[in-house]
Formats: sequence, structure tokens, C-alpha cells
Amino acid sequence: MTTPDTFNLDAYFGRIGYAGPCEASLETLAALHTAHLGTIPFENLDVLLGRRIRLDLASLQAKLVEGHRGGYCFEQNTLFAAVLRHLGFQVTTLEARVRPPGATRTLPRTHMVLRVELPDRAVLADVGFGGSLLEPIRLEECEHLHDPFRLGLRHLDDGLWQFWENAGDGEFSYDFRPEPANEDALARKCEVLQTDPESSFVLNLVAQSRTPKRHSTLRGRVLTHYDASGATTSTLQSPDQLLQTLAGIFGLDVPEIAACWPKVLARHRQLFGEE
Repeated sequence: MTTPDTFNLDAYFGRIGYAGPCEASLETLAALHTAHLGTIPFENLDVLLGRRIRLDLASLQAKLVEGHRGGYCFEQNTLFAAVLRHLGFQVTTLEARVRPPGATRTLPRTHMVLRVELPDRAVLADVGFGGSLLEPIRLEECEHLHDPFRLGLRHLDDGLWQFWENAGDGEFSYDFRPEPANEDALARKCEVLQTDPESSFVLNLVAQSRTPKRHSTLRGRVLTHYDASGATTSTLQSPDQLLQTLAGIFGLDVPEIAACWPKVLARHRQLFGEE
């Protein structure tokens, strides 16, 4: 397993195009958060390809940094937490429960987020939720515009916090407690997400990218771009178009994913009743 002494911080900085300060400050944290989101996409291609997700730092560095790939929350936030700790930040791993728009049942806690302690505040950092949270926000009741998303935090009953986001198409949220998560339990949940036949990551292809002015998401065949003017949506028509979209918009060169096109088509038909 990679240790703080062998983790290649320079390679990570090169991957995200970061050449700023390295002191453990809010300014450094915010700049790294935004740069990470702008270059390392959220994606589940390995799950569809039947490849196991590994969370040791050597594997994460090989995939997300050297391999120019992305990953889902456990990969993204484990890597980001390691970077922050290497720079001297105090980071606590938290577990969260995602609440999609219109959810009618209570889902398990299968999301991983980060609490970062600064001299004058605690902040929520999360580079693994697909990119709505452009930079960390203070752990207090708040509302921000991270264009094109309006988002914030609410304090719920029983010590829970709720992160919420809205891009004009319904509220997406997750709730969490600020106490440290059980790392072994998080690892087991990561395993479930890539093996459970009902997991959304097993059922459908997902890729998302985020820049300060635009958010792009691909769910199966449906490609959506969000910006200040609203949302635009299109439907992919072929495996070649899938590969072109993954490479051109998300920076993902994974030609073998074309073999999953029949599964993508079948899931689209199941969800939308169309070819």
C-alpha cells in the first residue's frame, strides 16, 4: 500500500494542473477542490467492465492519476483525503445517505464525504458527488450559488446535517453525521456498490464532469449539460458516439466500454420504454 512517504504528490498536482500554494489553508483547499473536479471525472466504467474497485492509495494513484481515469465517491474522496493529509490538513471521513429526487424509501448510507478542520472553522469537502459542490462550504446552515447549482447545508434533527443541491430539476441531497465513519464499514459498502445487482452503478453507465461554469453528466445514453442558461439534453445513438463522448467531454479513453453498449441500450429501454 502506498504510504504518505511514497505517494506521488507532484504527479497528482500535474494531473489536476495545480501549481498553487501548499500550506494547509482554506485558499489551498478550495483551489485543490476545484482543480480536482475540473480534471478527474466521476465515473463507474470499471464496475460495468467487471473490474474490482480498489481503495489502497497505490491503486488509486495508478488509476486516477497515472491512468487519467476517474471514479466514484470512495475512490475520489479517499484520494483527495490522502492528498490533504499529506499537506497537513486534519481530515475526517464521514458516511452519508443519498436522497434522490422523489425517493420513496430510506436508502443505506453508501456515500463518502470529508470533514476538514481549519483553524477557525470546519468545512464539508466532497469531490465524489459528481461535481455540484465546486469548493468546500462551511459546516453550518448556509446557501450558496455554485453556478449552475444552488446548494447548501441544513441542520436536521438528531444531529444530522443535510447537503442539498438544485439545478432547476428537483432537489438532490444527502444527510450525514459529523462523526468519523467506520472505515471497514465504508470499504464493505464500496464492495456492495460494485457487486449488488440492484446498485445503480451496476445497472447503468455514469460519467460526470465539472468546471466552474458547466456541469456535464452522462447516464446511460442520456447526455445533459447544465450551465447558467439551463439544461440541454441529447441521446447517444451508437457505441462509437459513446466512445467519442467519453473521450471528448470526460477525458476518458476506455475503448473496451463499447462492449457494454447492449447493456446501456437495455437499461435505457427499461427506464424510458424506447429504443
